[in-house]
Amino acid sequence: MLGKVRRKPRQWEKPTGKVLSDSRLVQPLVYMERLELIRNVCRDEALKNLSHTAVSKFVLDRIFVCDKHKILFCQTPKVGNTQWKKVLIVLNGAFPSIEEIPENVVHDHEKNGLPRLSSFSDAEIQKRLKTYFKFFIVRDPFERLISAFKDKFVHNPRFEPWYRHEIAPGIIRKYRRNRTETRGIQFEDFVRYLGDPNHRWLDLQFGDHIIHWVTYVELCAPCEIKYSVIGHHETLEDDAPYILKEAGIDHLVSYPTIPPGITVYNRTKVERYFLGISKRDIRRLYARFEGDFKLFGYQKPDFLLN
Repeated sequence: MLGKVRRKPRQWEKPTGKVLSDSRLVQPLVYMERLELIRNVCRDEALKNLSHTAVSKFVLDRIFVCDKHKILFCQTPKVGNTQWKKVLIVLNGAFPSIEEIPENVVHDHEKNGLPRLSSFSDAEIQKRLKTYFKFFIVRDPFERLISAFKDKFVHNPRFEPWYRHEIAPGIIRKYRRNRTETRGIQFEDFVRYLGDPNHRWLDLQFGDHIIHWVTYVELCAPCEIKYSVIGHHETLEDDAPYILKEAGIDHLVSYPTIPPGITVYNRTKVERYFLGISKRDIRRLYARFEGDFKLFGYQKPDFLLN
């Protein structure tokens, strides 16, 4: 095997653990089990509305393409996507190393040299979906929502004023219970908006900014697109090198150093954010994100629901 160019792994249907005829080992069990779980949940009729979505332009806009190495990456904001984008930017040849990419270029789609899958013809899209290595990263769905809220409405490090000046007032107007309350948007307002079965009319007004909090199902269509690997934020230290190896690019680029403790699930933080929010609102929120919890094996947060 040494010295040969590694072939891209195929998606084997069943984790057998046996050595295959061409002497390569099956993917480690944990990654196989994640794909198996997705297949099973996708087949569950009771969850159909929460697990299936059309492969629309909205989904194709989320998928970044590296033709040189035949890779598709679906962007799931608030799950360490900036770093993966940097990896692809380097692979596409726009910059020689991750350290040399200016921060303002990473998310500037005019300058970062990362085409979206939506920019290709239907035939070209289908060809890439069938033959390329495809992956995305998930994290606990509620923890991701907390991260989105903090990043867009509290700190907003990239200075994107529209979140506070346009989106927040829209949410407050429709969802704040206490009309005399004058504080800026609170997590409770955000939860009520996300859990409202009629959230779509506001979503349309907010446009693509909703990518930071819509479900993984809506972003990446995991029941419609057969992904090669699903990474988990909580195990990124193992998953990032594995993804690079499986994509056949581990000799070309490495994932940026992960600060210690940053990927660990923080139940205390989750409890703190949901403190004082009504059980009804939390249950409605869970009802919307249940597909994400089930598809990716995250435990139902009973400590918040009961």
